Amino acid sequence: MNTATVFKISGKVQGVGFRFFVRSTAQHLGLTGWVKNHADGSVVGLAEGDRGMIASFLSELKIGNRWSAVKGVEAHPQSYSGDYSSFEIRY
Repeated sequence: MNTATVFKISGKVQGVGFRFFVRSTAQHLGLTGWVKNHADGSVVGLAEGDRGMIASFLSELKIGNRWSAVKGVEAHPQSYSGDYSSFEIRY
């Protein structure tokens, strides 16, 4: 079953390739949506796709990439829209 989630990742997640890590992870899991840096130093985004793949995605975000230091992951379920055809980095 398809679902969506809005997420916010805090910690050392800007300037360390974290958005590219998020996009790569989402693409690998077949998810669509977007990710961008937030003014408060966090990374925010929206992911849509299979419920199980979203759970795997959020687990990977908690680990982060080799240069990041994730302190927190917030995720809020949303209604699936199907509006996205890929996973993109927004600026």
